[in-house]
Amino acid sequence: MNHFLKIFITAALAFLVLDFTWLLFIARKTYQEHLGSLLGTTKIMPAALFYVVYLFGVLFFVVYPALEKGSLMYALLAGAFLGFLCYATYDLTNLATIKDWPIFVATIDLIWGAFVTAATSGITVFVAQQFNWR
Repeated sequence: MNHFLKIFITAALAFLVLDFTWLLFIARKTYQEHLGSLLGTTKIMPAALFYVVYLFGVLFFVVYPALEKGSLMYALLAGAFLGFLCYATYDLTNLATIKDWPIFVATIDLIWGAFVTAATSGITVFVAQQFNWR
């Protein structure tokens, strides 16, 4: 298996485990409580497409530059920034365009986006460094 595929699978596993834990066990009640009627049925294909596209972005903008620099700290900080930036695109657009979009939901999403992307980036870089995947 080539190194890119190993790195992608590592990032995907880290992100999916963290995000599913967040969505199913931690934030589910909060989202239902604050978003109520705005929530619909989850559509698998757009969700899967999001995960693939997002992970390619994380690898391109964070993981590979961190591996080139040999810096786990870069992965964590750049991952946090990228996650905040991407989640801000979604949440701030919703605040600007959707009536009654809760500021509380936007705030926890921004924090979550920064955390999950930093953690995914850090885990991926750490594993890649341990196995010398470049």
